[in-house]
Amino acid sequence: MAEPAEVDVRDLVKCFGALRAVDGVSFRVEPGETYGLLGPNGAGKTSIMRILAGLSPPSAGSARVAGLDVATHPRSVRALMGVVTQADGLDTEISVRQNLEVFGDLVGLSRRDARARADEVLAFFALSARADARVDELSGGLRRRLAIARALINRPRVIVLDEPSTGLDPESRVKVWEELAVLKDAGVTILLTTHYMDEAETLCDRIAMLHSGRVLDVATPPELIARHAGGGVAELRLERPDAPARQALRAALDALGARYREVGALFRVAAASGEEPPVPSVAGVRVTRRAANLEDVFLALAGRGLADE
Repeated sequence: MAEPAEVDVRDLVKCFGALRAVDGVSFRVEPGETYGLLGPNGAGKTSIMRILAGLSPPSAGSARVAGLDVATHPRSVRALMGVVTQADGLDTEISVRQNLEVFGDLVGLSRRDARARADEVLAFFALSARADARVDELSGGLRRRLAIARALINRPRVIVLDEPSTGLDPESRVKVWEELAVLKDAGVTILLTTHYMDEAETLCDRIAMLHSGRVLDVATPPELIARHAGGGVAELRLERPDAPARQALRAALDALGARYREVGALFRVAAASGEEPPVPSVAGVRVTRRAANLEDVFLALAGRGLADE
């Protein structure tokens, strides 16, 4: 018999008036898995996260965490879940340690246990030296790490992260990734949303690609790349990118039936799995070929979703 899913979402719907922000979404997150929800703005990612965290009731369908229905057992679900939202909600008027201890009290820890657990998470996130600093004295990276540390006070089985590294510099982002990897090794189930494709490709075991409240595909990052962009990508750059030259290149690509997007100064040409991306013979064009990545999948599926509207 299959092991029960740690997070089990079935036919989930969330409506805001006539808008169906979440439109029949289903997915399973297995115990110890790191699972990503990816999609453009308005895809429904944050609405799903808020439902799972018990912050917003579903309009239809169900969402279960560790077998508990989030609609009928919200307090029990919150007791075994850690949540990190885009707005960290930290109290800037008190110290780093006090933020942790107060939150420990809110989730039902005794004062003694809250102090002990604060020491543990401060050490884990390398924040012990800043324990007595006020939150408004911290950098963005340290604040994000503190927000994640606070979510771990109650030793959650599941941690939900909405855009965990938004606004962080590259070094701080990598530090957060390293800390999430340690949590994964400890058996914590992680559900995250992100706009950073390299973050999703690095952290996630599986990814659900969303658009307009619907799931377009679910697979591992390598499977998604092979399925939707596995033939590789050619990046075309005009030596003289004036309007006539750009129009001529567009016409040549259209004549080949190429799938392409204009991304800044580049024309990015994708191909189906097992094929080479078609490149027209046009003077004054520099061509660079590279392996496909998750960003190419995102652009391909987001574009398909937009076309279906």
